[in-house]
Amino acid sequence: MKQITVAIAGCGGRGMGTYAACMQHYQDQMKIVAAADIRPSQLALMRERYGLTEAQCYDSAESMLEQPKLADVMFICTPDRMHYSEAIAALRKGYHLLLEKPAAHTIEMCREIEQVARECDRQVVVCHVLRYTVFYQKLKELIDGGAVGDIMSIQAIERVAHWHQAHSFVRGNWRNSDETTPMILQKCCHDMDILLWLSGKSCKRVTSFGHLSHFTPEHAPEGAPLRCTDGCPAADTCPYNAMRFYLDPVEGKPSWATFVMSAPTEEGIMEELRTGRYGRCVYHCDNNVVDHQVVNLEMEDELTVSFTMTAFTKECARNMRIMGTKGEIWADMEENIIKVMPFRGETQVIDVRTLTNDFSGHAGGDTRMIGDLLHLLRDGERSSALTSIDRSVESHVVALAAEESRKNGGRVIELKA
Repeated sequence: MKQITVAIAGCGGRGMGTYAACMQHYQDQMKIVAAADIRPSQLALMRERYGLTEAQCYDSAESMLEQPKLADVMFICTPDRMHYSEAIAALRKGYHLLLEKPAAHTIEMCREIEQVARECDRQVVVCHVLRYTVFYQKLKELIDGGAVGDIMSIQAIERVAHWHQAHSFVRGNWRNSDETTPMILQKCCHDMDILLWLSGKSCKRVTSFGHLSHFTPEHAPEGAPLRCTDGCPAADTCPYNAMRFYLDPVEGKPSWATFVMSAPTEEGIMEELRTGRYGRCVYHCDNNVVDHQVVNLEMEDELTVSFTMTAFTKECARNMRIMGTKGEIWADMEENIIKVMPFRGETQVIDVRTLTNDFSGHAGGDTRMIGDLLHLLRDGERSSALTSIDRSVESHVVALAAEESRKNGGRVIELKA
């Protein structure tokens, strides 16, 4: 059986840390043959872990795309605002794509990727990994099977977690929408996609409110310096103290976050904290994205959805309540519990842990997505892609409409049919 060959553009937390690692589950069927990253340290790790040669490594996605076609599929895992140009170039070069979300930062760009993929007869799978989880697939099965009748309303919440917000959206890569994308698109096009998919409905109108309320200079502890390494008087009580945050993974939680640092050793982390972005006081950063936001959606057939995204939670998780004409469903992704509560009859408690033993990356969704991509490319079954570009665009439309509404005082945004 022919191996599917892969070129990876962007060898960070997603490209190397997640998708390259997931490929090991299919190592007889998929092989990395090229990699690109602007950081020599990441390319060195790719050579060490996956046996690439110097000639197979490129100092940027652009330089890799200047070469003749190198592989069957390209994984595009670069910063958000690079996705569009790299996707178009790769499609025209003849690559199929695994495209990290968001696919692009405007609707027009998303539509163009969809159009060029069709013109070039190439597959584009967008990394809406939640659809691939056993948790959400079970929810979809219950809803489509009529377990609680016709769905009338859905309440959903993404608990971003204080530590994730601080790392990614205050200090880190997605802190400033002028450089990347709005948080509701970058973080929550996952959620918009899941809500559309589970309901089986299109969205007609959107309204949203949200603010950057806490991670601002006026909320800094008295006497707080610009860096946590410079003797902050609140060091012992501040939950965002970078020294504890990154050097004590039990206390700070995100030991995974050190992976994005240039040298994830204790010495390298300390150097980063003294001089880089991750050592900054969370109240003295150049962040502008929200730290809490609500979105209301009116769907087809008068189904209503309310969604909350908030930084101010202890853990990172998603919860959902689905209310239908014959009962309701409560779903907790952190606990992996789904409760089906019919108006007549007994409550059914489904422990998702009995349905799968893979809760790695995004509750197993990362690995299952790579498997779906492999099946798609090997067997040429377009319909098997749960998150093809044509299915993904609407989530981006909804997220960007929510941001437009938020920036305009909650104005109702009508979506075109």
